[in-house]
Amino acid sequence: MADFYQNGIITTLHNLTHRHLADLESDLLQFSKQRPMGLLLPSLFSELEGEALPNIVQQLKNVPYLSEIVIGLDRADENQYRHAIQFFNTLPQHHRILWNDGPRLKAIDAELQSLGLAPKEMGKGRNVWYCMGYILASGKTESIALHDCDIVTYTSELLARLIYPVANPMFNYEFCKGYYARVAGGKLNGRVNRLLVTPLIRSLKSVIGSHPYLEYMDSYRYPLAGEFSFRRDVLTDIRIPSDWGLEIGVLSEMHRNYANNRLCQVDVADAYDHKHQDLSLDDQRGGLSKMSIDIAKSLFRKLATKGVVFSPEAFRSLKATYYRIALDFVETYRNDAVMNGLNFDIHQEEESVEMFAKNIMDAGQMFLENPMETPFTPSWSRVQSALPDIFERLYEAVEADYQEFSA
Repeated sequence: MADFYQNGIITTLHNLTHRHLADLESDLLQFSKQRPMGLLLPSLFSELEGEALPNIVQQLKNVPYLSEIVIGLDRADENQYRHAIQFFNTLPQHHRILWNDGPRLKAIDAELQSLGLAPKEMGKGRNVWYCMGYILASGKTESIALHDCDIVTYTSELLARLIYPVANPMFNYEFCKGYYARVAGGKLNGRVNRLLVTPLIRSLKSVIGSHPYLEYMDSYRYPLAGEFSFRRDVLTDIRIPSDWGLEIGVLSEMHRNYANNRLCQVDVADAYDHKHQDLSLDDQRGGLSKMSIDIAKSLFRKLATKGVVFSPEAFRSLKATYYRIALDFVETYRNDAVMNGLNFDIHQEEESVEMFAKNIMDAGQMFLENPMETPFTPSWSRVQSALPDIFERLYEAVEADYQEFSA
């Protein structure tokens, strides 16, 4: 059973009683009359052929409160898009697929690129950004949940608990972050969160001192969780990274745009497992290595906008501080694993810490060499200002794809 402790400055909504799913869904059906609800699914085509997404779709068939499901489909040719239409047509809810590699959406992207108004990198951030634009264009929902398509332990209770805080009209939350324990296969997972993000935030506190942004970030139990929910008005002004810093970037935008009492986090699952990335010890262009660099740069950029001045000396101190704190965390997690009967490989854990320490230095050097880097996508309010009919065109392109290829 979860504890009821409130840590930090962000409200934590616990799973104290394991309330029955039918009760949660009964509430959500009532809420949907006032706040129609939607789900955003960023997906690679390869996930349609995996073990996780078919189960997710099977679970979603029985969800009664959703008005719309929006699927962002990446890396799909025409035949694969046709297959995706058939794959998702088993959903009883109204749904549409953004064929991001199709000619219609690529033409819109090319126009936005020419104006400097589109994500520069392919990936989840770009996919999510276009889906957010479509949700604004559709206008069918007021409360929206987003989760990944590779969750092998998925149940519809995760979705119900995730969307509940922003769907309940008696709550005033604009944004909710999901959290969970990353325990699966008899071991602790979630190395980047455990061994990079939390130790790095604690190290930054030590090096630059107490800072409201760091206190805010340290309040989240799982800042890298890919599951969150939000009210539709959040989508208008949010600027998100298109690289691996997506989750950190979204939290940073919420900190910039909203008071802390409009934000919360919720326990969404007792067990959670998904596709694991390679550590990529010898390749900073992929896997957890690239992820760690993007995350570190995202934190450095945000602090710089808050007036924090970085130097090579500061990054050297940060690396040394991080390394010591992270090794202490390895011991902490080892003891936690032993007490819970979980396997724990100290060598792999410390190998990860060593790589992250090096990447923190490298990310700092990249930040100093290119301080004008702008990885954030423009807000949709800016895009609409430049192209007033963008939402109509985006909506019509998605509809035209669906009508042409669903026959």
